[in-house]
Amino acid sequence: MTIVGLIPARFASVRFPGKPLALLAGKPMVVHVLDAARSARRLDRVAVATDDERIADAVRGAGGEAVMTSPECASGTDRLAQAARAIPGDVYVNIQGDEPLMSSANIDRAVDALLSPPGREIASVWVPLSPGESADPNAVKVAVAGDGRALYFSRAAIPFPRGGAAAYRKHLGLYAYRADTLHEIARLPPSALERMESLEQLRWLEAGYAIWMGEADSDSIGVDTPADLARAEDWMKARQEASA
Repeated sequence: MTIVGLIPARFASVRFPGKPLALLAGKPMVVHVLDAARSARRLDRVAVATDDERIADAVRGAGGEAVMTSPECASGTDRLAQAARAIPGDVYVNIQGDEPLMSSANIDRAVDALLSPPGREIASVWVPLSPGESADPNAVKVAVAGDGRALYFSRAAIPFPRGGAAAYRKHLGLYAYRADTLHEIARLPPSALERMESLEQLRWLEAGYAIWMGEADSDSIGVDTPADLARAEDWMKARQEASA
């Protein structure tokens, strides 16, 4: 079985143009993601799927592999599906190019959640979320069944603690898919719940796919703005100091 890690990275972000090349601790953000992916024990091959030669040049300069994809790709899933046609594999892992603090252990846990037991279509990971952070719409929450299946994802605080304290789970934007499943979901039209919450994974749930959840090793930060990048820099410094 061949497991491929793909990192979608586009240049034309509305809120932060060129963010994959923004420097974090002196290194382009996309290279941080690439380094974590190359350290994952479950991946046989890693490539960055991009629409811009500047990003491709930075990746290749760091010794990585870049695959050119169309600038017309509507989502990271579409970009992955296009790159997957050039890189054969049995399982593909979507490692977001704007998650520079995503750990290699989290990548491995997403793959483990997909492959154990066999027959699963899509898998992802979660971390515990404090009640104080539950109101943040940028922290996507997931409700999980006893067998590990995701019941729903929301920007709202779910479950609602009407009868006591809630145990919130934060969803990390990391997905592992079977190859045929990746190509199937890339062909799905946007769904009503997806439009309402602006969460692509709801499209898959509405279409009847099961998303299996594993507990992540550590939290991560998605970078959408320069302020997020500064926060990621602070997190990185704190981690380095804690491990020193």
